Amino acid sequence: MEKLQAAIEKARRQRDGKSPVRRSQERPAKPPASMSEAWAELKPFELSSSLAQKNRLVSLNGGSSAGPFDMLRTRILQQAINNGWKRIALVSPHSACGKTTTAANLIFSFGRQSDLRTMVLDLDLRRQGLAKVLGLQCDGNMGDVLQGKKSFADHGRRFGDNVAVGLNSGEVVNASEILQSSQTKAVLDELQDDYEPDVMLLDMPPLIGADDNFGFLQNVDCAILLAEAERSTIEQVDVAERQLSELTTVMGVVLNKSRFGDSAYGYGYGTA
Repeated sequence: MEKLQAAIEKARRQRDGKSPVRRSQERPAKPPASMSEAWAELKPFELSSSLAQKNRLVSLNGGSSAGPFDMLRTRILQQAINNGWKRIALVSPHSACGKTTTAANLIFSFGRQSDLRTMVLDLDLRRQGLAKVLGLQCDGNMGDVLQGKKSFADHGRRFGDNVAVGLNSGEVVNASEILQSSQTKAVLDELQDDYEPDVMLLDMPPLIGADDNFGFLQNVDCAILLAEAERSTIEQVDVAERQLSELTTVMGVVLNKSRFGDSAYGYGYGTA
């Protein structure tokens, strides 16, 4: 009996010692090479310093000028990691709040976070937006991708090794219907599965003037509200924040184009 018990104990130890290997064989991790290949398919782009200066893309080369956007990037990452959020919408109460300029600057800030993969998609389908700020020409738009007419592999662009960008060549017909469709949700899920970004930043249309956001924001984890100093009224910001809170979690509010500079905040906050 003692010999039998000893044999049982020995077998149990051997089984327990091998079990992690068996679990690994049963559920193999996705090889890193396959991800590298997916990202490598995206056509890379670069930005000239002259265009960056013209379009206020102060985050391109890092340094103190990039401070506000690096700080925003870090705050986004802290909350995203703590809450398990990946899809983050950038929304403004009205147009000209600096939302797209902020999204463009975050491309370069997140690009310096080399251990993370970030996807920035221009889903303000009623205008060229991000492509214009970046000075890029593109064949087609994110509306084609969301409708399954074009693959993101053929349409998307890549900055460096770790930021993928989706752009628009111009206004898309039926933007609201596209954003609110079940097809759009399916495509976003596919992008997340295929490219496995750590963060997806979605540049959305303004809340005022269209219903594009109201059927779409159920597809995101949270939203950041960007307002314009001295132009966005307290009432507009309050109404926009309440509307957002009914649709998704509000991560925070960012004030753009503030006249307060380095002497007030250490970095040039509000430079977007």
